[in-house]
Amino acid sequence: MKLLALDCSTEACSVALLDDSSGNISIDEIFELAPRQHTQRILPLVEQLLSDSHVSLNELDAIAYGRGPGSFTGLRICLGAVQGLAYGAELPVVGVSTLAAQAQAALDDGKGIDGLILSTLDARMDEVYWGVFQLQHGMAKLLGSERLTAPEQVELQTTAEAEGDLMAIGSGFNYASRMPVNQRVDLWRGDLLPTASAVAKLGYVDFNNGAAQSAAEARPVYLRDEVAWKKQTQQG
Repeated sequence: MKLLALDCSTEACSVALLDDSSGNISIDEIFELAPRQHTQRILPLVEQLLSDSHVSLNELDAIAYGRGPGSFTGLRICLGAVQGLAYGAELPVVGVSTLAAQAQAALDDGKGIDGLILSTLDARMDEVYWGVFQLQHGMAKLLGSERLTAPEQVELQTTAEAEGDLMAIGSGFNYASRMPVNQRVDLWRGDLLPTASAVAKLGYVDFNNGAAQSAAEARPVYLRDEVAWKKQTQQG
């Protein structure tokens, strides 16, 4: 299987190619910090990666993408690129949580600690996207749900999550001093970002578990829209 992965959810822009045809999984990635340049960079990076790997678009089996949460503009750019590529080659797509991809990137980095990972992204407007993840069979597994809240509401959601070491990652570090859970954090890695290689790993698992969909069904996950909708329904 050959799976292409894209992510533009933060200031980083990255693409990766996962290949298991040799019997082992190999991943090649191009990762750039390219604030406000995603539109100009994402497709040239795809072209460069496929060219360097001697793989054509028609040889792919699927495309995985960072579906969000994250930068609204970045998510739309990524989705537009993915749909354009997928439509042209008639490929299925797999959406992957960017919070999960960031947690997976932390696991793959190997410089963290064993235990739980609090994955955070600065949502602007004085809010934070966050979720708690645990290592299961080498992959980042979400515990509870992904949330969008004020920094003061970031907390471990269950008794199980309150046990063990805790590493916090991502740009939510900007609000660390305001998070009650900060007192439980053993290590902060504010420098970590989601990567396309992590999206590829998670997307590969999801694809093999039947989570693929058509390009027309692909959607970004903003979380902010969901919170606004819930507030409206609560108000009747």
